[in-house]
Amino acid sequence: MHKIVRVQYTAKQEYVATNKENIQQVMSDLKAINNPGLKYGCYLAPDGKSFMHFAQFENEAAHKTLLELPSFIKFQTELKASGLETTPKSEDMELVGASYEIFG
Repeated sequence: MHKIVRVQYTAKQEYVATNKENIQQVMSDLKAINNPGLKYGCYLAPDGKSFMHFAQFENEAAHKTLLELPSFIKFQTELKASGLETTPKSEDMELVGASYEIFG
């Protein structure tokens, strides 16, 4: 089971710096865990406040690793409490093809 998820939302301008810090902590923790079945990136749009998270999971255990990560829980909790301009839109994606091996 491969799972691919894209989440998009727009933060209030005054929350952007905090959101970036929380995301950096999640990424730092994921790097420390070094789970090869979990690939996760976050991108900021040119408007400086719209975020897009893109996660790929090799299996449900990899997905659970992210969902149970204390820094990810903190990120989600604070994001929800921040009063976003647009609510997060989550989409499950299907891989059609890639120019590289995602999970080797």
